[in-house]
Amino acid sequence: MNATSTLAAAMPDAVHQSQQAFREVLNALSRPGQVCNVGPALPGVALGGAMARLLLSLTDDETPVWWQQDDAPSQYWLRFHTGAPVTTLPELASFAVVRASQDGLNLNAFAAGTATSPEFSTTVLIELPALHGGAPTQGRGPGIKHSCQLDLAGLPVGFWAQWQANHAAFPQGVDIIFTCGDRCLGLPRTTRVQRLERV
Repeated sequence: MNATSTLAAAMPDAVHQSQQAFREVLNALSRPGQVCNVGPALPGVALGGAMARLLLSLTDDETPVWWQQDDAPSQYWLRFHTGAPVTTLPELASFAVVRASQDGLNLNAFAAGTATSPEFSTTVLIELPALHGGAPTQGRGPGIKHSCQLDLAGLPVGFWAQWQANHAAFPQGVDIIFTCGDRCLGLPRTTRVQRLERV
């Protein structure tokens, strides 16, 4: 099997699988803190199932993607399927792909939209080693009844301090989708997060 046929076989039921992934990410962003199942890993790409399926569902030839790692095979795989161009400038990205446990993530580098057009911002997809087991935090905001508990593992250093500034900039700011394996969890800019002390 040549490279092109391997790529073409990655989503045998592309329409239905993309629709399912899109519904799950909408659910994740409208209900922050709720873990959603997107689907298993796909052949031909070294990305978790949720990350790969969300990229296939959300991107097209008009949505530049910024990759924190120089991952040429995954970039080619995505462009083959959706036409999504690669950008090296985070402020021009519609979507950003960040792999697990990496230092140096700067949320301020991404497009935050404007006060009148906040939708023109970057959605940042962060692949984590686990969606549980990290430092405990509590989230509040739209889509959350009272509060939700978050203990994301493997976050970039200083992430929550940056998130506080991102939330304070509302309606501008970025939205985050965390993924791990076949699951995802949404963190829209409307969510206020407070660090909790371990008992």
